[in-house]
Amino acid sequence: MKIGIVLETKEDEKAWNAFRFGVKALGDDHTVRTFLLGEAVECEGVTGEPYDVAEQMKNFLEGGGQILACGTCLRSRNMEGSETCPVSTMQDLLDLVVWADRVVNF
Repeated sequence: MKIGIVLETKEDEKAWNAFRFGVKALGDDHTVRTFLLGEAVECEGVTGEPYDVAEQMKNFLEGGGQILACGTCLRSRNMEGSETCPVSTMQDLLDLVVWADRVVNF
């Protein structure tokens, strides 16, 4: 199954669970793409115990997942995309929704 995850928060426990879900889905042979929207574009900097979001993001990418980050949301925070979270557009989000068999929102 193709699963799209739309993440709209940087709140550590919720973001951690979103990526943990993605890692599990990848491990069960699903294809997963995640789109970071709003404050979620800041997730790459959320580290620490007990919810190390950056570590879960790393695990997600190593498992074959893809992460996209809203360019407008990045720019509004004076941030740039990264190798982990490339700058993406609303067209990319629409493409993810059309591509996915299921979309989960966190």
